[in-house]
Amino acid sequence: MTSQRIVQSPRNATLADVLDRVLDKGLVVAGDIKIKLLDVELLTIQVRLVVCSVDKAVEMGMDFWRNDPHLSSLARRELPPAPASLEQTPPP
Repeated sequence: MTSQRIVQSPRNATLADVLDRVLDKGLVVAGDIKIKLLDVELLTIQVRLVVCSVDKAVEMGMDFWRNDPHLSSLARRELPPAPASLEQTPPP
């Protein structure tokens, strides 16, 4: 009886491979940091981080940059309303 053995070499992933996979699939990091002293909460930090490609972000509905005039020249810029003190009243 002969035994067959399948030998696989370990796959080396380069940085480009890892980045390609992360940008294609997306990566979510979430965590909370709480600092307490004698059961009194002094500080809470909530971290939510999403790393993905632009295409994946659009697919997930996270395309906030399209409507932000600071991030996109195509976004509609709205002027703030004029103060009431500057509004002119019609002459009597």
